[in-house]
Amino acid sequence: MKYQTVIGLEVHLQLKTKTKAFCGCPTDFGKAPNSNVCPVCLGFPGTLPVCNKQALNSAIKVALALDCRIQEHTKFDRKNYFYPDLPKNYQISQFDLPLSKNGFLNITVGGKSKRIGITRVHLEEDAGKLIHQAGLSLVDFNRAGIPLLEIVSEPDLFSPEEAFDYLNSLKSIIEYLDVSDCDMEKGSLRCDANISLRPEGTKELGVKTELKNMNSFKGVKDALNFEVARQAELLEAGQAMTQQTRLWDAQKNITVSMRSKEDSKDYRYFPDPDLTVFLIDQALISSIKNSLPELPGEKLRRFMLDYSLSEYDARILVSFKKDAEFAEECLAGYPGKDKKSMVNWLIGPLLSEANSRKINLHRLGLDIDELINLIGFVEREEISHLCAKNVLSQMLDTKKSAESIIKENNLLQISNTLELEQIIAKVLEENTKSVNDFKAGKTNALMFLVGQVMKKSLSKANPKTVQELIKRRLTDA
Repeated sequence: MKYQTVIGLEVHLQLKTKTKAFCGCPTDFGKAPNSNVCPVCLGFPGTLPVCNKQALNSAIKVALALDCRIQEHTKFDRKNYFYPDLPKNYQISQFDLPLSKNGFLNITVGGKSKRIGITRVHLEEDAGKLIHQAGLSLVDFNRAGIPLLEIVSEPDLFSPEEAFDYLNSLKSIIEYLDVSDCDMEKGSLRCDANISLRPEGTKELGVKTELKNMNSFKGVKDALNFEVARQAELLEAGQAMTQQTRLWDAQKNITVSMRSKEDSKDYRYFPDPDLTVFLIDQALISSIKNSLPELPGEKLRRFMLDYSLSEYDARILVSFKKDAEFAEECLAGYPGKDKKSMVNWLIGPLLSEANSRKINLHRLGLDIDELINLIGFVEREEISHLCAKNVLSQMLDTKKSAESIIKENNLLQISNTLELEQIIAKVLEENTKSVNDFKAGKTNALMFLVGQVMKKSLSKANPKTVQELIKRRLTDA
């Protein structure tokens, strides 16, 4: 039997605020354990929480960016369970009156747009952190109480690849909003996945498994792929599925059962008596909506229109906000209406350099005017494209100008026909097989010979001139 995979994702996002969700403790990462704490976030008797206004506004901002409907009335609830890193023995969260509902996020699947429903976006507080060392467990409460946004998708994702694309698109929007650093290594962005399988052609959802402990988007995709295979094998064997929570073991590439999955009744939600019901008026919503920046989808369409870019090229450039800003400065500064040459450099050599250095484009530290000067040397055919890529690497390493590197290393192209003819003669003499292949009609042999001339000239020969000279020489012969 064939099965359809059904996935829903719960993304937990730490908001970038100076203080915690319900007290005045700082949220600085990396401070000494249990130094960013107070009686409120430690759950001392008699303490009272006060909602962080910036956290609430940031939550509304994310909800609006995801086209959610902001609820006029919202409240906080106590979600009761015991974890050793949650000192109050309950979490302040939201249950039946969340901040927002019914949004969506568009992703691209197979070149087509697909709408993924957003069930809700609500605000809550984070738990602390357990540190396990030989024979003992330590608790750091610094993270307890940090404002946490939960973004819950509808079960509209039908493959691990779609889940991966959804997470990347969501992260891009959040980075544009500048409400979180989205650093998964610090725990600022975390994801739980609910996955089930059902026979193809049916609508009823299967028994779901919740996956936790995935610390990268690749980890989410790998865990989902494993779970698809595991559940399909159980269903094929006629075994009953049980609702449970499983942990992803990245070392062994398997999921491991953690506990049976709780339902909402297990948490015994009830309204937090220390926090009033919030009335979110339309004026506040309108004010925050008007403050939203240009989001990735909007920037994508504008890049395609303003700079005549393909969707593929534009999508690469707008994925990260600061990279998009850097790219736009490059495109705006590049002379002329046709920006294709600059685009090719941005998504080609520059992106390659950024990837090899494991940084984003904007962190290359490249002076935009110097990049334009380098491209000018190529367009005037004063240096080859291959040579220019080497110059780019040196520019990044040394911070020298393109012109000084070209002059210091004598990299200007050889355009002197007599000098090129001498190099070509040696190449043809050393590669008689390729010469004969070309004469026999094998056109690829010509490019091989051009490549040999480029190699012998240390990439200083003008490839167009070389190609014309070789063709003329071999045709006349």
